[in-house]
Amino acid sequence: MSSVRTPAITRAVAVLATATLLAQTPVAPGQPRPLVVLLAGEQERKAWEESATRRGWALLTGPPAAPSDALAKAVRKALEDFRARTPVDATRVYLAGQGRGAAAVFYLVARLPDPWAAALALEGSPKPAIDTGRLFAANAQLVPMLWITSGAERSSLPGFQIERRNPAQMSLEQALDWLAQHERDPFPPKVDCESGNPELARCYWIEMTRLDFSRRNDVLPASRLAPGSGASLALGGFGFDPAERGPGLVVGWLPQNYQGPLKLDDRIVAVAGKEIRDGQAYLEFMDQVKEEQRAAVMVQRGKERLRIETRIVLPKREEAQTARVQAEFLSDTRELLLISRGVAELRLDLPRYWVPCPINWNGLAAGQADSPGCWIVSEGSPARRCP
Repeated sequence: MSSVRTPAITRAVAVLATATLLAQTPVAPGQPRPLVVLLAGEQERKAWEESATRRGWALLTGPPAAPSDALAKAVRKALEDFRARTPVDATRVYLAGQGRGAAAVFYLVARLPDPWAAALALEGSPKPAIDTGRLFAANAQLVPMLWITSGAERSSLPGFQIERRNPAQMSLEQALDWLAQHERDPFPPKVDCESGNPELARCYWIEMTRLDFSRRNDVLPASRLAPGSGASLALGGFGFDPAERGPGLVVGWLPQNYQGPLKLDDRIVAVAGKEIRDGQAYLEFMDQVKEEQRAAVMVQRGKERLRIETRIVLPKREEAQTARVQAEFLSDTRELLLISRGVAELRLDLPRYWVPCPINWNGLAAGQADSPGCWIVSEGSPARRCP
């Protein structure tokens, strides 16, 4: 079942639960194994644990947190900690989310692309991720995605490699088989990366380490997926299933210690004089709101009909400016080409089969990398080894 949580709770828990290693299937000691990072509810995890056990895969689980940079950093840290104590096949690390955790899959693919060989979203919607304003299609081009959904939503996700299936066409085991077909290339010869946050500005073997938005380059436009208005009701956080039948939007989730006027199973049947047919109609209506305003909300609670005075509020958009870099290793000339916007310094991690190679940055010679490993390039100075 897909679900949406209102923006008032986008700072949901973003720390992964304790890692669980499932290895009932015999595995040689110290042998690296595939890993699935799963964001899902406790009940949903049970089927995954059984499948991972049979396959001899490792499973790192966490709650279905809302898409956010806090979540991206928590996932990155959890992966680092897990790899430090458990042998993991770095070419077969998969990302998955189910129900409320599905939106975070779209976000993490675009915000933290380099760990994943492939990604899987079961039900859910990319809309909460799009509405953050930080979903950059450039980053997602190299991560194959499978979206298993029964919903009719047709969110436009240009740049994403998405294969869409109906749940009736694919079981969980078949979905895991689909994941198992994919392996990660740690050094793809062509990489595209966009970010406005220097803490999340790494894509595979390239990282933007110093941003300078005054360095313009019209060749590289923004790849941000245009968010909706992000408007929400100032009623406190609440969750709902857009696919649930009306009348009205059915309140299906409220946070612990909720102090607002709503109750579980309330039906929001009108907002600001506009009839709300169902959860999907509510989303469509709120996306059209461009200004904050006072609004009356009509709620059906059993046989009782309530009028609640509130406000429609708009989010404060972050990361209005971004940097972007396209990097490509040309095998025929053995040259590394860099084209960037808003970048003053880059860190490169080069494999031995690429070097030695000259580096060209925005049409200018930037020195030569003559050995594998970490290199730093700054505009105006030749490439140098990392300290």
